[in-house]
Amino acid sequence: GVFPAPMNNPIAKLREFGNGSYSENLRSLSVRGAMYVSMSGVIIITVLGNLASIISVSCFKQLHSPTNFLILSMAVTDFLLGFFIMPFSMVRSVENCWCFGKTFCKIHYSFDLMLCLVSIFHLCCIAVDRFCLIVMCWSVPASFAFGVIFSVAYASGIEGYEVLVVFMFNKLWGIILSLFGFFIPGALMIGVYVQIFDVSRKHLRSNLSRNTGDENPHQLSRRKDRKAAKTLSIVMGGFLFCWFPCFVTFLIDPFIGFSIPAVLFDALTWFGYLNSSCNPLIYGFFYP
Repeated sequence: GVFPAPMNNPIAKLREFGNGSYSENLRSLSVRGAMYVSMSGVIIITVLGNLASIISVSCFKQLHSPTNFLILSMAVTDFLLGFFIMPFSMVRSVENCWCFGKTFCKIHYSFDLMLCLVSIFHLCCIAVDRFCLIVMCWSVPASFAFGVIFSVAYASGIEGYEVLVVFMFNKLWGIILSLFGFFIPGALMIGVYVQIFDVSRKHLRSNLSRNTGDENPHQLSRRKDRKAAKTLSIVMGGFLFCWFPCFVTFLIDPFIGFSIPAVLFDALTWFGYLNSSCNPLIYGFFYP
């Protein structure tokens, strides 16, 4: 059922979706309808796009390469996020409450956090291009998400805290989550991709210096380098655009007295979900 925050707890009240009973939290029918339609669109794109990636890599032997198996594993992650996590998040966001009980709330949030981190780790491993890291992509986020959420370590020191619709991370776990969930993978990806750009530029200059009059090989190489650069720019741009606001919010919220509204947290979570919707489009249409 619905479990609003205790009214004598000022910190918990900051994490409520609305105040009072369930009926008082409801938005107008037109607003709820628009939210259901738009969020359902994101879910459908995420599920069908990643399902297409899964089928393509699984069924066509010419796509069986280490990098494409990493993309396959990431597509499975994003598919699970879209199929099993986003629908419940949609109901929570639209109805302004959690209607499925406290135990399932912890289970849902653990899988939510795990799958988001797994997706980010896959982006990082694709940059490094190491097939053997698939096990790490799954095991590390799973251990972190379920261990932290079910141990309630993330809320240690937050006076009067109890499990609500939006989870609150204390200063230590806010820093840890932001560093290992975004900033370190992001820095690694940027470093790898900057190196790739540099090597690509040197390769292009070398080709031009050895030009013997046959333009076709060089033109092909230049087109491939441009496509690779475009793909990497889109990958990094999508990752930073979708996840940066969410993780910065996780980082700064404990230091400003948990004053960021729950509705903003919810909106930024859906921004992060968009990355799972964009991944199959990026790797399906732009991968060189």
